[in-house]
Amino acid sequence: MASPRNRRLILLGAAVTTAVVAAGIGTANAGTRPFSSGGHHRPAATRNVTPTASASRSIPPPVRPTASRPASEAPTRTTSPAAPTAPASSTSATASAGAWTAPPANAAFDYQIGRAYTPPAGVTVVSRDHDAAAAAGLYNICYVNAFQAQSDALSWWQSNHPNVLLRDSSGNVVIDQDWDEALLDYSTAAKRAELTSVVGAWIDQCAGKGFKALEPDNLDSYTRSKGRLTESQAIAYAASLTSYAHSKGLAVGQKNTAELTTATARQIGFDFAVAEECADFDECANYTASYGNQVIVIEYSQSGFTKACNSYGSRLSIVLRDVDVTSPGSGSYAFKSC
Repeated sequence: MASPRNRRLILLGAAVTTAVVAAGIGTANAGTRPFSSGGHHRPAATRNVTPTASASRSIPPPVRPTASRPASEAPTRTTSPAAPTAPASSTSATASAGAWTAPPANAAFDYQIGRAYTPPAGVTVVSRDHDAAAAAGLYNICYVNAFQAQSDALSWWQSNHPNVLLRDSSGNVVIDQDWDEALLDYSTAAKRAELTSVVGAWIDQCAGKGFKALEPDNLDSYTRSKGRLTESQAIAYAASLTSYAHSKGLAVGQKNTAELTTATARQIGFDFAVAEECADFDECANYTASYGNQVIVIEYSQSGFTKACNSYGSRLSIVLRDVDVTSPGSGSYAFKSC
């Protein structure tokens, strides 16, 4: 989304705050907390997971986020495989190895970053946390929290990758107070390479499970860094992740951050967008300017959903979900598509 990160907090106020379940998760807290423009919307952890290690890299605890008629799909694109390091400047899809396809436009979509469940009838595209299984027969998008550390995983980062936790002048970890999450430090090429290796393990999981795309959250974390991170550094890190994901055959979506220019989106290599409440905040045009009809819209209010359907219902993938992104059977579960 765009501008002040706490704008939804201001709008929802104490009423939503009391409904929030405190937790640390990673992509779109058993109940999700309010997010702001440019922010994120994620679920809470549902269980404790012991970190495991692979031969080549240590893997943090899993990140848990947190159209009945698909239109024509985007053309399949290819790129040469990339090592998990920050690329020089862009990730154009021009070479030969990993092939990926963006989600179909105007498809029935379900946002299941809180908990995976059997998708409603007609759904053809679903977004789930990377720790979940892909939904059989559907186009699956894999959520990861790529720019911040889950609150329940902070000790893992401190033990295994302390160098990539952002710190203030006193050496204290910089915390996103709204979400109680440590910011990751991607300020140098070396740190971006280290982070890409860590997040690359999640990307490998996504690809191995049959996901077709990646939804990396918190691109705008630099706006909460108290000046210690810059947009250009975030762009370089995002491009590194995108290059790696493309090499694994995954399309990559821009998550929120409506202020991102089309030129910057192309520099990073994004293929589509996942936009929370863009109709509610009059930002959907920002995304369609860069991605045409390949924009997935999640609204959390009936008014925002109606607005989105009236303006973009024949073009974009639009879903109404409850703000806690719950599963069927819960008292607050909501799902509608247009």
